Amino acid sequence: MSNSSQHESDATDVVAKEPEGLVELLQLLANIREDGGSIRLGRVLDIVGRRSFGPMLLLAGLITVAPLIGDIPGVPTLIGIFVFLIALQLMLGRDHFWLPSFLLERQIRRQTLHKVVVWMMPTARFTDRFLRPRLMFLVNGGASYGVALLAMLVSLMMPLMEFIPFSANAAGLTLTLFGLALIARDGLIALFAFALTGASVGVIVWALL
Repeated sequence: MSNSSQHESDATDVVAKEPEGLVELLQLLANIREDGGSIRLGRVLDIVGRRSFGPMLLLAGLITVAPLIGDIPGVPTLIGIFVFLIALQLMLGRDHFWLPSFLLERQIRRQTLHKVVVWMMPTARFTDRFLRPRLMFLVNGGASYGVALLAMLVSLMMPLMEFIPFSANAAGLTLTLFGLALIARDGLIALFAFALTGASVGVIVWALL
């Protein structure tokens, strides 16, 4: 059996538990098991789920903002491609997100992932305490398409952000907030993400001028 066929088979054997917050996402990441010392992005998505926009945005944001991972040259650009593709598919009405193999086969060392989970867990516990349904008109129904459009805007800026110090981390935080807002139906968090999106656009325009 080819590697791609094996990976597809693996995906059908996994029942995804979609996270309801940062802590649950980090726990899912910590419990991922795969042969060897590295973990494929495809395996991560099999565990997190490929049917909901919120968890995938949250994952993309965490990868970008996390130390040891998001600071690697090229990672913000790859995450930008990832976000653009899933946001576009949401706009097109797809209920299962497809991603090309060059993204799914990207790997991270298990030890690095463990360090990131340990480093981020206290912040995740603190953040999850403030999540709750509110201002839901900003994230429910058609509003999710507005979030998708803004996420696409952020994704298009991410390659440029590789050349502007700390801006890619701001993009990661923005995507993280969008993901949390959709998962928790928390419109207040979405408002913070809207503001960060505007600030990111301003930084890019300022840098280009």
